[in-house]
Amino acid sequence: MTLPIDAHVHVWSSDQSRYPLARGYNDWDLWMPSFSPEDHEAIAGTALPINLVQMTWYGLDHSYILDLIDSDPDRFTGTGIVPAICDVALARPDRVMLDLAGEGIRAFRIRGRGAQPPREHATETWLEHRHYERMFDCAAEHDLVLSFLCAPADLAEIGRMCERFPETRVVVDHCGGVRMRDATIDQTDLRLLMALSEHSKVYVKFGPIHGLGDVGPSEEPVISDVLELLQPLVTAFGSGRLLWESDLGGPVQMVNPQKDFQSCIELIRNAEFLSAEQREHILSGNARKLLWAIPE
Repeated sequence: MTLPIDAHVHVWSSDQSRYPLARGYNDWDLWMPSFSPEDHEAIAGTALPINLVQMTWYGLDHSYILDLIDSDPDRFTGTGIVPAICDVALARPDRVMLDLAGEGIRAFRIRGRGAQPPREHATETWLEHRHYERMFDCAAEHDLVLSFLCAPADLAEIGRMCERFPETRVVVDHCGGVRMRDATIDQTDLRLLMALSEHSKVYVKFGPIHGLGDVGPSEEPVISDVLELLQPLVTAFGSGRLLWESDLGGPVQMVNPQKDFQSCIELIRNAEFLSAEQREHILSGNARKLLWAIPE
């Protein structure tokens, strides 16, 4: 059985002398004192390949994840942060993307409109900006990926840009904000997400599974219900465009990390509507192809 690949993990170091926080951030901003690949390994029970997502409190300094990637590029890849819009002079985002790509960063995160600072002239077409266009062009030309942290309200605009840039690979993090609540899925939100399946280069990260569903009386997540979200996504996107992610190190903590982590993997491994090949796609093959650029 092939080891799973974790497509979305947040890491930061306890060594703030070597990897200082960006100016304006302090220890109380951190979700926990640190979270390292060793912490991930302790929870997973083995050293899985993982996609390292740049932490906000490092700002634009990618030193920590770049050092990890350099230490073991077969195990580590990265998702970086490149600002498209800023009120100070910065290098063009496409040029920064290429610099970081040369050191092992494969994907570049863009936050949805609701997670961005307010813009005076922002409209529903908030991605209509020359720098976002350059990022889409750069990703298409150089086989890179744009990774969206977004809400369902952002999905239509992402789809509009995918229509304009059909060769750009896009991954939607955390199911695009679609969740199960009270054992039901908001069908309007789900339709917005499924509409992106019309664009052949759009992928969806399925997770964090422990945060997608309801919480039971003991405050533990009701993981099994989340299959009701996975099944329509498989129908719409196919298993070849879904990636499992744990979001370990992220803001939604697992109640019992070792148990919950394995339960999330087993949920996919035991899903009766998936074939063995489909499970392999979701748990490892798609991440290897998309985030390491390794063909199957």
